Parts: sequence; C-alpha cells; structure tokens
Amino acid sequence: MLNTNTTGDKRIKRTKNALTQALFALMATKAFKDITITDIVNEADYNRGTFYRHYKYKEDLLDEILGEVIADLAKSYKEPLRNNNKLDIRTLNASAVKIFDHVWEHKHVYQLVIKANALPGFQKRITDELNTLLLQNIYHAKLDDTINLNLLSSYQSYAILGLIIEWVNDDFKYSPPYMAEQLVGILKINPTLQD
Repeated sequence: MLNTNTTGDKRIKRTKNALTQALFALMATKAFKDITITDIVNEADYNRGTFYRHYKYKEDLLDEILGEVIADLAKSYKEPLRNNNKLDIRTLNASAVKIFDHVWEHKHVYQLVIKANALPGFQKRITDELNTLLLQNIYHAKLDDTINLNLLSSYQSYAILGLIIEWVNDDFKYSPPYMAEQLVGILKINPTLQD
C-alpha cells in the first residue's frame, strides 16, 4: 500500500523546489520587487492556486529559501565541532571545515546575493549568523582581557564573508577544499585566535 504522507511530502517538496528554481531564474534577469506571483508560477509551470497553497506572498517564498540557507550555513559551520565542543584552531583540519561546501551547494543564492546584489539584507543575515556562531565558540580562547569578544567575532564573521565574496566574484575559481585550507591557514597565522 502506498503511503500517502510520503507521496504528499514528496509532491510538496517537488512543488516548492520548482517555485524556488523559478524565482531564482527570474531574479537572474530582474529585481525581486518587479517579480510577480504570476511570473513565478508561469516560470514554474504551476497555477496561482498551487502557489497560494504554500505561500501567501512572494516574500514568504524568499524568506523560506533564505531561512533554509542560513540554517544550512549554521550546520556547516558547526561541523568541526561535531565531535568536540571546543574549536582548537591549532589542530583544526581543513577537511573538517564545511562552510565552503555549503556555499558551493548554494552557489546560485550566493551569486545572486553577491554579484547581482539581488537580495539586500542577506549579507547582513549571513554575518549575523556567523557572528552568533563565532561568539559561542570564542569564549574558550585565552584572550587578552582588553579584547572585546563582540568586536572579535564581528571581525571574524566579516573576514569569512570576505573570503566567500572573493570566491564568488572569482566565479568559484578554487575548489571548496582549497578554500577551507586557505581559511585554516589564515586562522592559524592570526595570533588573536590562538589559545
């Protein structure tokens, strides 16, 4: 007997994926504010009723997409901490760094954000998430008492975003493992990050 919940879940996922792909295809050619729900459903080859079954506004679709990307960013950042609550830069292996795998997997989003500047505010959401994640992991470090942890985590989150921006602007010239190696190398030469 066919499980209707599984079939329904797959159908919902397929529909949402089609709407997402349609939105990204449209955003590659015009500003988000100029895109209508009719544009999205026509591009996805669905009807408006299908769209409204899942979303009230086009902003709801975009917010869901960005929320999923940010959640995946957090998951990829935490990967080196999976077996240890403490991140030790001195022993960090580049193969444990998954943030660039995340960017590669969601490169169409990052290209829209960085190259087309199509999602204003998303870069801030990225740095806010990185800042929060970094603050959770900085407290173990033996830092000079004069170092402001909020400023340090802000510095690091913008530095990571800077690497991502450079990578995107270079059309992903380097592989995700190469970018991870570079990040680890940079972190290891930064004296403020050593225990």
